[in-house]
Amino acid sequence: MQKIYFDNAATTQLRPEVITKMVSVLEEDYGNPSSTHGYGRSAKNHIEHTRKNIANRLGVSASEIIFTSGGTEADNFVINSVVRDLGVHHIITSKIEHHAVLHTIQEIESLTETSVSYVMIQKDGTIDYEHLESLLDKSNNKTLVSLMHINNEVGTILDIERVGNLCKQYDTLFHSDMVQSIGRYHVDFGKIHVDFTAVSAHKFHGPKGVGFAYIKKNSGLKPLIFGGEQERGYRAGTESVHNIVGMDEALRLSYENLEKEKSYIIDLKQYFIKTLKSAIKDVKFNANCYTTRDSTYTLINIRLPISIEKAGVLLFHLDINGIACSRGSACQSGSSKESHVLKEILSEEEMKKPSVRFSFSKYNTREEIDYTVDVLKKFIES
Repeated sequence: MQKIYFDNAATTQLRPEVITKMVSVLEEDYGNPSSTHGYGRSAKNHIEHTRKNIANRLGVSASEIIFTSGGTEADNFVINSVVRDLGVHHIITSKIEHHAVLHTIQEIESLTETSVSYVMIQKDGTIDYEHLESLLDKSNNKTLVSLMHINNEVGTILDIERVGNLCKQYDTLFHSDMVQSIGRYHVDFGKIHVDFTAVSAHKFHGPKGVGFAYIKKNSGLKPLIFGGEQERGYRAGTESVHNIVGMDEALRLSYENLEKEKSYIIDLKQYFIKTLKSAIKDVKFNANCYTTRDSTYTLINIRLPISIEKAGVLLFHLDINGIACSRGSACQSGSSKESHVLKEILSEEEMKKPSVRFSFSKYNTREEIDYTVDVLKKFIES
């Protein structure tokens, strides 16, 4: 049986070079970065070297990069802190955000006097920019806009420059979850108005358990985790040096090989779409995921013409045939709830058909696509 991994939006395979780098640090640079002796200084140098490298790639200051355990922590840290520390009493977001954002905002709404507005979502999965401007225009309180750059389920790309300019125009703070975009797209923070972001290393062939928050200098945020003075005092606790170094290596390789790997993956996506359309007559593509201009090149989200009964065993059938994919966010795996993202863009009738997300990386091949489409076709026709 083949083993095929089409769930790269959930997590990615580590590059061999990343593993080698991490093992070297684990074996040789095991000192506590806060210690003043040679072992500690060596570990600290790794951390600060990584911080500078990431800052240079994003066009920001090294002091604006704060290492975290991943995207979820970074989202929680920023959203909770702006309400607590900066006097934000109004949050504008959308109902198709990652749950790291949505659940945090819902908790804040239940515990504080902060009001929440949801920008309307259009059928193609994009936000209604005119509605966003209307919400900003009507806001009488200090406001945070929190909108993800690339949706993790349907791949819709936010016009982040447009949103940033609107936030600047209305003197509004802007936070964007960029977990699905950093390492896959060039992003120059010098050209966009964004105050806070969240990034996770395991989305670009780095290790799990590490990421970072970008926090614009002089933001006024205070620590969320108290203890030592690590991470400019924002995040106490001994840093995970090998993970931080692994993230640096993964990001370096992602950007050094970006154009070549992007071109390869775009070809895979287009081939997958073409093969699906040819093999399965009534296959549908959710939101605008069939494009590589308005949707990320790394995934497709399809709706299949099968009965409710067969839909219940679809992912199991793919799994026993060696194909790894998902219904949506990995954070919802094991949940019987329908996708909160698809619920916003599909009709009740469309929601009755099973939707599956396939997401790609440099390690996938056309042969894997042929096999996967053949398995799907036979299952639908059986």
